[in-house]
Amino acid sequence: MISKHSCEQSGGGEGVEVVKNEPDTHPQHGHGQLTEKRIYLSSKLPSWAKAFVPRFFYVTEKAWNFYPYTITGVFVSFLPKFSIRIETRFENNNGSNDNVFGDTPTPADSVSFLDILSDPIPEKHYKESEDLSLWQSNKTGRGPLEKGWRDDHKPVMCSYKRVQCSFEVYGFQTKTEEFIHRNIKDILLIGHRQAVAWIDEWHGLSLEEVREYEQVMQEKTNSKVKSSPQVTPRPQFSRSISVTDERSLKKMGVTATPMSDPSETSLPHSPIRLHSTPE
Repeated sequence: MISKHSCEQSGGGEGVEVVKNEPDTHPQHGHGQLTEKRIYLSSKLPSWAKAFVPRFFYVTEKAWNFYPYTITGVFVSFLPKFSIRIETRFENNNGSNDNVFGDTPTPADSVSFLDILSDPIPEKHYKESEDLSLWQSNKTGRGPLEKGWRDDHKPVMCSYKRVQCSFEVYGFQTKTEEFIHRNIKDILLIGHRQAVAWIDEWHGLSLEEVREYEQVMQEKTNSKVKSSPQVTPRPQFSRSISVTDERSLKKMGVTATPMSDPSETSLPHSPIRLHSTPE
């Protein structure tokens, strides 16, 4: 789903470039898969964000997938005080686990339940083929989903997400963090709708076939991202728009610190947990 979605959202020099997709081992979670991506999205930013962002830039996303647990971290090289960390745990239930991560329960007012059937999505992302009230799987016979499906549909799985973001730049912090949380909700809702709507494309594939599919899609996606001459692998910015040097950062009230590894346990603030329950 992620590979196909990334390809759909790429083109004209923007989108998702896959830099790395390889096996990895975590001391606590065991064997898994590490992916690293560069996401070019200059034109998708709101106007107030473009005021302090270089014309051409990318964010780096690293993801450690140790199913049923994953860790995802997002960073911007020239903004050392910006970070997003997303923890995911999959369980075969409908979102009934109040402490799925086994540490400190998330406060109830910070928990959102995302319903892939009834929650609204931005109109520009709506496709009739991905409307789960109309969808039906030829391979499995499942669908369409109906009101109350989470309580009586089998099989069912919940994707629990703990989303934490931080942007410690005076004047932009609250607006940016709210913007991030709002957009992550939309991304997850659309993505999990697609995971179900596209079930006939992935149902029954072996892990080897999945990796082969990923490789084909990644090559296609990377080609679409690099199709525009305006994107260069390592863009150079003039001093007037650069905030990578220490003096400029201090003027913004930012103390330059090394970017943390999202696979480590330290977490940025402003947590929110999302429960998404794709079939």
